[in-house]
Amino acid sequence: DRGDHIITTAVEHPATLAPCRFLETLGAKATVLPVDRFGRVDPDDVRQAITPRTVLISVMHANNEVGTIEPIPEIGKIAREAGIPFHTDAAQTVGKIPTRVDDLGVDLLSVAGHKVYAPKGVGALYIREGTRVASFVHGAGHESGRRAGTESALLAVGLGAACEWARDPAGMEHVRDLCDRFFTGLTDMLGHRLTLNGHPAARLPNTLNVNFVGLVGSEVLASLPGVAASTGSACHAGSVTLSPVLSAMGVPPGEGMGAVRFSLGRTTTWEELEEVLDLLRKKFPS
Repeated sequence: DRGDHIITTAVEHPATLAPCRFLETLGAKATVLPVDRFGRVDPDDVRQAITPRTVLISVMHANNEVGTIEPIPEIGKIAREAGIPFHTDAAQTVGKIPTRVDDLGVDLLSVAGHKVYAPKGVGALYIREGTRVASFVHGAGHESGRRAGTESALLAVGLGAACEWARDPAGMEHVRDLCDRFFTGLTDMLGHRLTLNGHPAARLPNTLNVNFVGLVGSEVLASLPGVAASTGSACHAGSVTLSPVLSAMGVPPGEGMGAVRFSLGRTTTWEELEEVLDLLRKKFPS
C-alpha cells in the first residue's frame, strides 16, 4: 500500500486539477491548497499538508493566466525531505525562464510543445532516474514501457528543435522589456482604472493580466479587433463569473470581471503593442 494522497494548488491548470478530481472518484484524496492574492502558494502550507499517505506533490512552475511564478525550489526541498515525488507543470516556463530540474528540485517536469514554438500535439515528461511511474497507455513497450503507441518522429524532432531555440534567454529579456513598457503605457493611460493580477516581480516575462476596472473583459476585447487576447471572466445570462484562478486569488468581482490577459512572444514588436494602445485610447479618451 503506497498511499493515496495528492497535494496540489487551487490555481493549477485543468490538466492537473481534473485528473485529481477523477482520481478522487477512484478513492484517492486530494488536498487543494489556497494561494495568496498574488497567486502564490505558501511552501509551509505544502509541508503541513503532507501525511504518511502522500504519494505526490504537483505545483505548477508558473500560472498560465496571471504569470505568477511559484516557489518551486522551496517546495522541492520539502518534498525531498519527506521522500515524496514532486511534479511541476512547466508548460508556461520552458523557453521563458530557467527550468533546470536540479535547480528546481523536481522529480517530474512536464512540457507542452506548442508553448515553446514546437508543433501542436507533442510534449515531454522529464522523469528523474529512480522515480517510479506506472505505464498509462498499455499495449506495447514504447517510451521505456511507459506509453504504448508508435511515436511521431516528425513531432519529436520539432520539439527538439524548438527547445534548442528556447535555450537562448536573450530573446525573453527583450520580451520582458516590451511587456513592462506596455504595462507602463496602460497605467499612464488608465491610472486607477487599471489593476494588475499576479505578482508584481515573481512573474513570467511575457504574461500581463490586468483588470479594466468597471468593465467586462469581453467588452474590452470587442474594442480590440485583430488582437489575440483573452478574458479572465465569463458572462452568463447577464452575470459575470470569474475564472477559478482569479477567484482563488481573491480578486474582487468588480475588478476581475474586467480581466484581460495579454501574452507576448519572441516575435512581438513594440509597433504591434502601440497599435493596441492606440485602440484602447479610442475607448478610453483622456
